Amino acid sequence: MQQKAARALFDSRADLLISASTAAGKTEAAFLPLLSQAAGRQEAGVAILYVAPLKALINDQYARLSELGERLEMPIVRWHGDAPAGPKTAILRNPKGVVLITPESIEAMLVRRPGVVESLFGRLDAIIIDELHAFLQGARGLHLWSLLNRMEALSETRVRRVGLSATLGDLAEAAEWLSGTARQPPNVVAVEGSSAPIKLQVRAYVDPPESDDRSAAEFPAERSALSHIAAHAFDALRGQNNLFFAGSRGNVEELADRLRTLSDERSVPNEFFPHHGSLSKELREELEARLKLGRLPTTAVATTTLELGIDIGSVHAVGQLGAPRSLASLRQRLGRSGRREGASAIFRNYVREPFLAADADPLDRLHLPVVQAVAAMNLLRARFVEPPRPNGALLSVLLHQLLSHITQAGGCSAARLYTALCGAGPFSAVNKRDFASLLHGMGQGEEPLLEQAQDRTLLLGPMGERIVAARDFYANFKSPEEWRLVHQGRTLGTLPIINLLAIGSIVGFAGRRWRVIAVDDPAKVVEVASHRAGKIPKFDRVGSEAIHDRLAYEMRLVLRDSAVPEYLDPVARGLLLEGRQYYADLVMARFLDAGSATHVMTWRGSDVNGLFAVLLTSIGFECETFDVGVTLTNASINQARDVVSVLEKCPPVAELAQFVTNLTVEKYDELIPEALRRDFWARCHEHLSAEVSSLLQELQ
Repeated sequence: MQQKAARALFDSRADLLISASTAAGKTEAAFLPLLSQAAGRQEAGVAILYVAPLKALINDQYARLSELGERLEMPIVRWHGDAPAGPKTAILRNPKGVVLITPESIEAMLVRRPGVVESLFGRLDAIIIDELHAFLQGARGLHLWSLLNRMEALSETRVRRVGLSATLGDLAEAAEWLSGTARQPPNVVAVEGSSAPIKLQVRAYVDPPESDDRSAAEFPAERSALSHIAAHAFDALRGQNNLFFAGSRGNVEELADRLRTLSDERSVPNEFFPHHGSLSKELREELEARLKLGRLPTTAVATTTLELGIDIGSVHAVGQLGAPRSLASLRQRLGRSGRREGASAIFRNYVREPFLAADADPLDRLHLPVVQAVAAMNLLRARFVEPPRPNGALLSVLLHQLLSHITQAGGCSAARLYTALCGAGPFSAVNKRDFASLLHGMGQGEEPLLEQAQDRTLLLGPMGERIVAARDFYANFKSPEEWRLVHQGRTLGTLPIINLLAIGSIVGFAGRRWRVIAVDDPAKVVEVASHRAGKIPKFDRVGSEAIHDRLAYEMRLVLRDSAVPEYLDPVARGLLLEGRQYYADLVMARFLDAGSATHVMTWRGSDVNGLFAVLLTSIGFECETFDVGVTLTNASINQARDVVSVLEKCPPVAELAQFVTNLTVEKYDELIPEALRRDFWARCHEHLSAEVSSLLQELQ
């Protein structure tokens, strides 16, 4: 892979996409040839710009590249909010070498110091984009694409781009994103490599009746499913370096606390530590360094924060709480284990199932968590990876980029803005009429986002100035107001303000338990002291990750199958067999009677179910979606069948858009005219119309 990449970079000026497994050496494949070319460079300006989605990944790459930079007498500079100021100042005086940066820091430079961007990055040889798959969808991907185009406008020639990723589902789509305005497609080096053999197990645990860990004021004494999971993980993971992905921040804190409590009860050193975005940078980096050094056995209980390519060395095993929802994430996580020669990748999937009472919901009787885990393992074997989804953040990011571009230029005409932002690139789907509608909406209200000078130049209005001046402007994701937790002068991290903290409050955080001893409400700072008891704090609710049609379809195949995978533990095996028997007894029914509600089993993914639910809402039903279907909460099974039987096909999606209620999702959605938001919702979902029509035929 490195040989092919070197040849491509030396023999051509075209862009390059490198797709190879985790720990295959993609960083060296890109940097060694490019540094070789830059070593003899005489002209002023930074030679290589490296863009990554995480500050931690930048810090990690800096550690890998800094010695090489010293030998080449080429500065390697980190540029993000937590990086030291000295090297930044030095490279501003003498621009050269390599800059490692996040998209948000590029945005900050364009807004605050556009002249600096031109002097630093006006003569780049190459831009390396790491973890490219993280930018192929969502607001951050649109944001980076727009930033690359804006930076390109500052250069005399188009800068070569090099993309790196271990989990690309569609190479052609990734190549198209990477190339952007290039006249020719990129070269592609895609190498599967010899992946390590995988040892896996799916373990199922059933909660006792009426168990509700999350709402308990104190940690429950009963042996809940999570208690059993913690006990098994404690025995299985101690003594090695491991990663345990627990999903939400609340799950991370709760599981880390249970594992620490087990260590205390058995009088052994604690090896289990939480890692999530609300913890302070120092605590996260201490844990990352401990994993990388490997001197002490360590298990990080994490959200997605350790999923991307931060170098923490090879871990012995990977655990996960809950069935996989994304094959891309699963592959990324598995790539952390089995890196040493001759070692296997070890994956343990822990799933929780509810206790089945006599009146249990029929969905619970299908045991879908176990079924989903098996389906995910089947698709892992088939090497399936989800392609990017249509981007619903388009208008929100465009509004953000309009404000940024106007600030950078000190004012701009509407025509020039449209050409710069919508002529080519991420916003090319926005026509002139849509663009004019957005600008008109931004100019409305007592405190508009935009104002127009007499010469028709667009300037920031009062609200626009406030938004651009805010600390969180540079990022395209929401930043909730938070408490800062401090212990003996050291910041532990932050908690959302939804947690009502007063003196005497007891809270679990950073894998330990604390008592609030002082509250500075204006500064939103809370002083805490160690305490023996506490409850897990509330974090902002994290929306469930969408599942793809292929995973939903595979779940149905698993229920129809008769083979029982060897990797299931006895409980999971029994639940799978029960679920299959219940499925067979229903004669593979598509409508399940849940009393006053009816479940419609679509066996489709989140996107199709979402549009199907809007269709049902448009004719008077109250609906909720679940992973493989839609629940009609106010309809009997006969009513549901009767209504669905007369629906021949999906009506025009534009007509359904008026029934959508959750249109404010992205950071700046509420500032966009509602009619324009509904129109774009319809465009994003138009491609699903045929799928819903096909589903309706199946349900007849």
